[in-house]
Amino acid sequence: MKRLSAILLFAGAMMCTFSQSVKADADRAHTLKVYNWADYIDEDLIPEFEQWYKENTGEEVHVLYQTFDINEVMLTKIETGHEDYDVVCPSEYIIERMLKNDLLLPLDRNFGNVPDYTGNVSPFAVEKFDEMSAGGRRASDYAVGYMWGTTGVMYNTAYVTREEASTWGIFWDPKYEGKILMKDAVRDVYGSLMMYVRNDEIKSGKVSRDVVMNDASDAMLQLFEDTLTSAKKNIAGWEVDFGKERMSQGKAWVNITWSGDAMWAIDEVSDEVTLDYVVPVEGSNVWFDGWVIPKYAQNVKAANWFINFMCTSENAIRNMEAIGYVSVIGTPEVLEYKIDEDLDEVIDLTYFFGEGADSVKVNSIQYPDAKVIERCALMHDAGNRTEAMLDMWSRIKGDSLHTTTLIVIAAAVVLIVAFILVNNSKKNRKARRKADAKKNSSRRG
Repeated sequence: MKRLSAILLFAGAMMCTFSQSVKADADRAHTLKVYNWADYIDEDLIPEFEQWYKENTGEEVHVLYQTFDINEVMLTKIETGHEDYDVVCPSEYIIERMLKNDLLLPLDRNFGNVPDYTGNVSPFAVEKFDEMSAGGRRASDYAVGYMWGTTGVMYNTAYVTREEASTWGIFWDPKYEGKILMKDAVRDVYGSLMMYVRNDEIKSGKVSRDVVMNDASDAMLQLFEDTLTSAKKNIAGWEVDFGKERMSQGKAWVNITWSGDAMWAIDEVSDEVTLDYVVPVEGSNVWFDGWVIPKYAQNVKAANWFINFMCTSENAIRNMEAIGYVSVIGTPEVLEYKIDEDLDEVIDLTYFFGEGADSVKVNSIQYPDAKVIERCALMHDAGNRTEAMLDMWSRIKGDSLHTTTLIVIAAAVVLIVAFILVNNSKKNRKARRKADAKKNSSRRG
């Protein structure tokens, strides 16, 4: 009887475990894990997507929305940790790296009776994405653009003229000692400032901006390090996100930053502060972030539908209004929404919106004129030169811990933790053996 009860108890426990496992699998099948940059979406769209998905597919879905601040952190979680995110939003060079390393699933654009809204993406953005193709894979088959922009100089007009801000040489001007905030983003800064350092070569046609942007050879890294180190006395701080707030408060005069951050700061300034933004004449980078589906995704169907949902004109406009950045969606509806007849400047946006957009009045920080785009280059994955570039960046900033050192420390921590776990396991086994021996001795007695 006791044996029967034990069997029934064991069977019940197994059924309970199996039931919990089935429930967890069922819950995961109806969960969409989205991993995006912080403050990079109109969050009201998340529950609206859940409702839209149910209406069009008849299936329930719950969005689990998480954020990151560094591309490489996101990549490590997927590449090493095999995290099962369904949709993530990396930058262009990370998308290229993920393609190289076979970390992405191809997109499925079959949505039944629902239109394929990914066709709303501007051909300009599609062409730029296809420049990231790698590993024999066309990038536009694996990624859909989300937001884009430029890197440039945001400046306080009370202290800096537009002419002064229109060259990267401002970072070496002694009158701005301690007044400049530098974006702590090595790839953006490196490529842009190297266009200044090698401007004579570019103008003479000896080298292209695309090559300069992505040349991470030892000689070029050393040239950049020597040149930027000579401007360190002008740099008040290295920032990832606080620069736009400091500028809007009038606490800094110059900030190398992204166009979206510049728009946020310009919109948030106090009455006493006036800010502006310009892409220097030497050139800069044009950057893109895009939606992709990692290879370890569990809800691929909902992931494709989520990407499609984000590509409607209405949702693109809402996202732009919420975060200040510019969508890759190039529909007439978006152009009409962005036109502002009160603006004085007329710019050429045929490269983005097509015919009929050669003389439109829109914000030129958000939508640069075609002539500005001509002097911008796309950033590519640095491959095996990434560590050397990060080490160089750490030396310039004066970080006490370089990349290699951090890797060694991280490895040591892993070994220590492993040693402790193994040691504790041995102690536990010894303790169990002693306890078992004592019990057996008691029984034998």
